[in-house]
Amino acid sequence: MECLKNLEIFDREGITINEDINLQAIGVVNTDIDDPLKMPMGGKLARVDIFPAYQQALLRIEENSHLWLLLWFHKSDRNILSTRPVRVNPDLPEYGVFSLRAYNRPNPIALTKVKLEQVEGNHLWVSGLDAINGTPVLDIKPYYESDIVFSPRTPYIRPCNRQMRLQHFHRHALTYHQEECNDLLTGVRMVLEADEYLGQVTEPDVLITVYGSRCLADTIQGLTLARLANPVRFTFIESDEKLQSQWTKGEHSLVLTCRQHINQDNFWDMDNKELLEIEYK
Repeated sequence: MECLKNLEIFDREGITINEDINLQAIGVVNTDIDDPLKMPMGGKLARVDIFPAYQQALLRIEENSHLWLLLWFHKSDRNILSTRPVRVNPDLPEYGVFSLRAYNRPNPIALTKVKLEQVEGNHLWVSGLDAINGTPVLDIKPYYESDIVFSPRTPYIRPCNRQMRLQHFHRHALTYHQEECNDLLTGVRMVLEADEYLGQVTEPDVLITVYGSRCLADTIQGLTLARLANPVRFTFIESDEKLQSQWTKGEHSLVLTCRQHINQDNFWDMDNKELLEIEYK
């Protein structure tokens, strides 16, 4: 595959060392998408075909639920150093490619977290893969619990389209809560509305109180990254009588109360004001 010859590497003393870096693909992505611009946000189900010579390296890989895939984005433009995430929001400012998960970059090495769905010999079925057909696979590493950072600080890449934001929150809620129940759908709708009124809901000055089920609380906590301490941002009061979330940010407050049962029949298309009673000050 790729061989980088005579790469200049600097050690801690600043001494230049000439060294070859050889990258051998250990497999290839098999999917029905050939154009990076047609890849769904969040990726899709795909097959990773590991070359037979490396099949032994898959021994007991099924003990992992999630994997990190290191890929070589072979169709990238390697001369691009800055870009804007226009697929998400064309109004966002320019970022250096090292500040984004940009497809085009000097060394197009991709790091992608996927869910391992099934193992068939030297074939891995994974979901959440955002690589096109024929993408070389450089390495596979297991996703460990120690990889988790519950409330990282990241740039706010906010989709300009409301439907895209709804899909974004729904996808992340499923990743966190692991079950698409009706209270997850309610929580997603509440977070979508809070994002509309208050902006970025993961900011440390956004305080949340949730009344209702544990599934509702789990969903909202997962999407807002609000902790119970250090700092105190999240309060949960279990209730069978109401589904409500209360939000404060600075001088502003927002109360969202469920008007009607939210399920798959009305989640995607019905207006939030029909589903939620909204009080904003």
